[in-house]
Amino acid sequence: MKVELALPPSKRDLRLDLFRGLANWLMFLGHVSTSVLAWFSFRNYGFSDGADLFVFISGYTSALVFGRRMIEGGFVFGTTRLLRRVWQIYAAHILLFVFYLASVHLLSNGFNSPDLVDRFNVAPLLNAPVETITQGLLLRYKPVNLDVLPLYVVLMGAFPPVLWLMLRHRNWVMLGSVLLYLAARQFGWNLPSYPSGVWYFNPFAWQLLFVLGAWLAVGGASTLHFLVRSRAVLVFALAYLLFAAVMTLSGLIPELEKLFPRALFEAFNPNDKTNLAPYRFLHLAIVIILGARFIPIDAAGLQAVIWKPLIKCGQQSLEVFAVGIYLAFIGYFILKTTSDGIIAQLLVGIAGIAIMTAVAYYRSWSKRVEKTAHAHVGPPNVDKSQATAGEQVRPAERAVVGVA
Repeated sequence: MKVELALPPSKRDLRLDLFRGLANWLMFLGHVSTSVLAWFSFRNYGFSDGADLFVFISGYTSALVFGRRMIEGGFVFGTTRLLRRVWQIYAAHILLFVFYLASVHLLSNGFNSPDLVDRFNVAPLLNAPVETITQGLLLRYKPVNLDVLPLYVVLMGAFPPVLWLMLRHRNWVMLGSVLLYLAARQFGWNLPSYPSGVWYFNPFAWQLLFVLGAWLAVGGASTLHFLVRSRAVLVFALAYLLFAAVMTLSGLIPELEKLFPRALFEAFNPNDKTNLAPYRFLHLAIVIILGARFIPIDAAGLQAVIWKPLIKCGQQSLEVFAVGIYLAFIGYFILKTTSDGIIAQLLVGIAGIAIMTAVAYYRSWSKRVEKTAHAHVGPPNVDKSQATAGEQVRPAERAVVGVA
């Protein structure tokens, strides 16, 4: 089976690490829920935000990593590797879930802040603790800001047959994804949440970003390469980004809102994030096109020291994301109980990003030490030079496995 992967076997695309690290930083800043830090995330300047970018890159890197494993080892082998990753994501979510609930409850009681329970949707835990924990394990109950990892688990869990088909008929799979997206929006398909409502990130709609990333990784990028170089697309893209910024800002600045007809304003405000509005999808697609146009894979600037913290956070994305979500709650609590002045907000933002970066560097160092230890410790009386190919990790695989 001949499949064209977007990334050559010996080349690592640092852009993926850079932008996934950026997505993690932006989601942290946006989740702190303060007026100042939100202006440092691009959710105030366009229709899409860090969550869209995170899901898209996750689909792209998942196809690269597990597509290569499925090609070389077969469907069963690729599926087992993929499901192992699903388990890691699920375990990370449950660990974060437990710490999050415990922290909200503890700080709410300890500092006499009962409003925290309602603000972060922890009230069901107090009313029906056993049922709430059970629903949390089933991914139906999600406190505020804990929506992304359950979406990631569902998308990755359903990915093995999708990837198998995509390696053979990528365009048909992409078409099916588009049809599912349209049907979900037309008929209101979504998954139920506990104790009521539906998922904040509708997986039937958000799968479109994940599958688009995978489609581009397994050869779709060559199909759409003409868009990256088109001058007409560039002009339209810049105009659309400007329009999106103005429309988004008009929802935040009353004086700006008055400049537009009510029908036009209400078409884009509030932003339909749950069902991934078409204008939101288009916004991210344009960001991707412009990124590919102005930041080629071999751009020398990607090696600059200034980008290394972001790249490192992207390479250890799961750990950094989980820590960032927890720190966003802690940051909000600190500002609420002390001071929410501009200086305090900036200090909380800087401290949070510094901790996330420190976690990324620690995990990178820890994994490197573990690999070195495993390389020097093997089964007794076994010559490592005679190990089978299936027992060795090729450099090309090692180059991409960290981004999945």
